[in-house]
Amino acid sequence: MVISSVVHHHSVWGHWTQLRWLMNFHRRTMVQWSTAPAQWTLKQKEPVLMPWGASPQSRRALHPASPSFQEVMLTSERYNVQRLPFSHVSNDDVAFFECLMPGRVITNPEELKPFNVDWLKSVQGCSKLLLKPQTAAEVSQVLRYCHERNLAVNPQGGNTGLVGGSVPVFDEIILSTVLMSQIISFDKVSGILVCQAGCILENLNQYLEEKGFIMPLDLGAKGSCHIGGNVATNAGGLRLLRYGSLRGTVLGLEVVLADGSVLDCLASLRKDNTGYDLKQLFIGSEGTLGVITAVSILCPQKPKAVNLAFLGCQSFTQVLKTFTTCRAMLGEILSAYEFMDDKCMELVKRHLKLSNPVTGSPFYVLIETSGSNSTHDEEKLNNFLEKVMISGLVTDGTVATDEKKIKMLWSLRERITEALTHDGYVYKYDISLPVGKLYDLVTDTRARLGQCAKNVVGYGHLGSGRVLEESLRLSSSGQTYLNPAENQKCGRNFIHQEF
Repeated sequence: MVISSVVHHHSVWGHWTQLRWLMNFHRRTMVQWSTAPAQWTLKQKEPVLMPWGASPQSRRALHPASPSFQEVMLTSERYNVQRLPFSHVSNDDVAFFECLMPGRVITNPEELKPFNVDWLKSVQGCSKLLLKPQTAAEVSQVLRYCHERNLAVNPQGGNTGLVGGSVPVFDEIILSTVLMSQIISFDKVSGILVCQAGCILENLNQYLEEKGFIMPLDLGAKGSCHIGGNVATNAGGLRLLRYGSLRGTVLGLEVVLADGSVLDCLASLRKDNTGYDLKQLFIGSEGTLGVITAVSILCPQKPKAVNLAFLGCQSFTQVLKTFTTCRAMLGEILSAYEFMDDKCMELVKRHLKLSNPVTGSPFYVLIETSGSNSTHDEEKLNNFLEKVMISGLVTDGTVATDEKKIKMLWSLRERITEALTHDGYVYKYDISLPVGKLYDLVTDTRARLGQCAKNVVGYGHLGSGRVLEESLRLSSSGQTYLNPAENQKCGRNFIHQEF
């Protein structure tokens, strides 16, 4: 679930260069989405056909936030952090990089602006140099040179992160993987894809779909995010419930270390017991140990049948009971289970003009099934829906099997973060809590902040609890956002918790 809160003492956003810098850089963080059968709506005891409208989305991706670059305060000023004693970029340094990668060295301040500011427009660095290598060899030469010159480096992928870790804190050199976008190989028998780290997730998925496969990862930012950044942050996403985390699907990595050494662990075997599993050190390391330059990943076959149900529940307890029933009855075809509260839906409707086909409920769940037999899947889904409707766990809902309508329903969930940026300054956190206490954090935060917060909303990947069942903890998302004026008035001194 996503919960955002105002903090008194905030984390310093992570960035990476040399190992000795990392060891001295104190970081504290908060723990971190044709013709077809008609769409049917669900009402207790009376299913009826109901047309509904929503803004069609051709691709599921993050959209630009509203504040301009000039309005974003420098990270160093916002969090009062001091620059460590690294060298400053000189004309000789720029000349070296120009010789190494002609035409791919950016020093123009206007071109640098979008690379210095995060997607939420909450933090901003002041880098004066952007490098766009195309190969691991070029990344190696860049890092070796920076290591010798004591220059700080900030690796950056698609810059779609929501915690500020992809942009500089000071004047670090930005090392972008935007041009490292080549697909190296794909084995149709094993389903193993090998590609460079700068490949956009949606492009990879489109490439695989043509061959009857899909990526095991799906995010709202898929139209912009890079697979290298996904791996570096150990992104979970919407398909984690079905295909597991990247720690299981990533088979190998190619990584360039701080001194320029290239670590080649780019295995393409599902089982490899030769030596230590070093790739696990870099999955979720956020660029602090090395720059990921290539990825080997196991891809599942594309489902032949996909169904999506959007349901209304009257309490969070019913959301949890519905999830338990869902797992028991849908089993192997369950691929996603998302929840969001009514405040989220109000903001999506108000700012993005998206239509919610199910209204009047304080909570909503989005359930996706995917399998190989449409008749079998629809029968299981109908049995599940009948049970939760009769039992009163669900009071209203709609089901879609048409691809266009499925995308419309997904946009209600995936564009929540975008809707929040239109209404104020967003504090967004991804927090793990025991499942039963999950939404208590939202209600407690609302009570604690009172009128200082315009809204406190909760939503997220409820299905992530499946991979954390042993500790009964769930990766959740919620966010609080304030008017800039209210933010200043309240002093950002209410809550600081680490989970």
